[in-house]
Amino acid sequence: MGQVRQLGFDESGESFDMIIHSPTVLEDVNLGDSIAVNGTCLTVTEFDPQRLEFKVGLAPETLRKTSLIELEQGSVVNLERAVKPSTRMGGHFVQGHVDGTGEIVSMEPEGDSLWIKVKTSPEILKFIVPKGFIAVDGTSLTVVKVFDEEECFNFMLVEYTQQKVVIPLKKVGQKAQELIVGSENHIAMKSSKSSEPNSLSFLSKAFNNLLRKITSQRVLIPRLHDLLEADDLADLVSHLESRRHWSEEI
Repeated sequence: MGQVRQLGFDESGESFDMIIHSPTVLEDVNLGDSIAVNGTCLTVTEFDPQRLEFKVGLAPETLRKTSLIELEQGSVVNLERAVKPSTRMGGHFVQGHVDGTGEIVSMEPEGDSLWIKVKTSPEILKFIVPKGFIAVDGTSLTVVKVFDEEECFNFMLVEYTQQKVVIPLKKVGQKAQELIVGSENHIAMKSSKSSEPNSLSFLSKAFNNLLRKITSQRVLIPRLHDLLEADDLADLVSHLESRRHWSEEI
């Protein structure tokens, strides 16, 4: 974790910057590197290894989408460097692109663990499912339960996690920023809304056949490129349906 030393507009009044003190994340850091601050991916614009400080800039869209604007001098923040592909991949993949914010509505201890309940917007809640993944203030967590009528979801923090992240330091009523991590959450939602029940079975068959072709190195690259151009599951199903004549052959 780190501590905010300075936050606000610079002398020109055009750039909103934040200076953070941290003894742990500046090893081999370079200008332009990404450091996640409370889960928000930010770019290092300056750093001072002697003072153990680094500066990041916050764009207007970042201030609108996140809760970073609520930080102040002395606030403690979660910090995380980008993962290296050579390290052990523990936990969930987090990109640092925040989907929105929510409000902490309850914090209840159970033994040495802590239940946290967060209220969020319907636009975000529809992609959250029990046992799905979500990052809250940069901490990747497993959703325990979703309360649709209350527009809430909850999760539990074990004692060790409580000592390493900022969520337990917050109070009921404060904002927390959210990043939907599990891509399977999105796929499940889109699949459940499909108006063609046979499309998914056809999609599965087409993918299996396509993968078999890829592994045998006999797939036609232009056709593979066409598949990868599809924007989402619905477009992909439609695209495959329109090319059923060749997909049934591969």
